[in-house]
Amino acid sequence: MERETQDLMRSAMARVSPGTPLREGIDHILSSGTGALLVIGDVQHVLVLSNGGFRIESPFTPERLFELAKMDGAIVIDAAVERILFANVFLVPDPELPTSETGMRHQAAERVSRQTDALVISISQRRDVVSLYLGGEKLILDDLEVLLAKANQALQTLQRFRARLDEVSGRLMALEFEDLVTINDVAGVIRRFEMLQRVAREVGRYILELGSEGRLLRMQAEELTLGVEEDYLMLLRDYAPDDNPRRLSTLRSRLAHLPAERLLESEAIAGALGYSAGSRVTEEHVHPRGYRLLRRIPMLPATVIGRLVDRFGSLSGIVHATETQLDDVDGVGARRAKAIVDGVRRMRREVS
Repeated sequence: MERETQDLMRSAMARVSPGTPLREGIDHILSSGTGALLVIGDVQHVLVLSNGGFRIESPFTPERLFELAKMDGAIVIDAAVERILFANVFLVPDPELPTSETGMRHQAAERVSRQTDALVISISQRRDVVSLYLGGEKLILDDLEVLLAKANQALQTLQRFRARLDEVSGRLMALEFEDLVTINDVAGVIRRFEMLQRVAREVGRYILELGSEGRLLRMQAEELTLGVEEDYLMLLRDYAPDDNPRRLSTLRSRLAHLPAERLLESEAIAGALGYSAGSRVTEEHVHPRGYRLLRRIPMLPATVIGRLVDRFGSLSGIVHATETQLDDVDGVGARRAKAIVDGVRRMRREVS
């Protein structure tokens, strides 16, 4: 599924998550066993594919949706899910469009989603299954208990990945203080950042589907991912051959699109970073610029961090600088110079 379609589908899942009026209406329909076909948004193009039906033009409520679903045809709802526009509509999409469905209702749903930008929801009368169609893509909503179980399992994986990331990040910092870092060491930490963020996105999808039932999971996930994105960007600025901030988004995208199997290869990560290819490239020693370490020191603005890196050239130069030398950098001052020296000393003790 393309990234844009994925984003649209996530938005669609948020509309039907527990706690929303639309989900309440869907649950009423499921419990009655009547089934329904709901078409939401892109009304202008949907009506071109429609035949018959009744104009309703009524404010949306779960109860009205349930009552109207007792009729056979589709229900057309505005994009904001604020008004029910038509009911008992017979949809006539292009029959030549491909479909993987067998039932008439699901075939119509898939084809309408291919011909319009509408979100089409098919509620199965016999199987108690809710299917979402958008742009020809299909997503089946999980039962709440199944969804909670999957979400909790994904959250446990996220916890393990965060613990592992903290471990390898601390090991990298110890190597940084000794100036013994290789590209392979950096690739190992990048691998962990990417793995954690990929699991975090999966957890986020479950939380979105859970709606009001996912509040506790959302709080836990936010705590586990706190500061991760910023740390990751600082790591890339430390080790990318070109640390121009404008190129970081391109670099992040390149790494994010590495297939899972390629992410396990340090050479692939090194290539994505911009290092020249070679069988021994991962054994090359590299020297951090110091962005990641300086970011861990409180009350140190990004502009000041940039000036420190420009002045001393590397983490090693910053670590060995005296308070007086640090004080000479514009924007540092005696108080920040002392905080930097104390912070470096503290972090060195923590990883030793």
